[in-house]
Amino acid sequence: MPLVEISIVAGRPPSMVRDLIHQVHAAVRDSLDAPDGAIRVLVREIPPEHWAAGDITKAEQEASHER
Repeated sequence: MPLVEISIVAGRPPSMVRDLIHQVHAAVRDSLDAPDGAIRVLVREIPPEHWAAGDITKAEQEASHER
């Protein structure tokens, strides 16, 4: 059974996350010919304070853009 794990920064609308799940599911189904019920998609939403690149968190980046 295919399992796709996706980590994203929290804050997107639920409808956008739902669309992501739908499109990933369809891509796995079509590319692997996997049955719908066997495909698992897991989306982890990470708080901006816990997501960093280059020692700067996403929350810090957003705060600096607001100034």
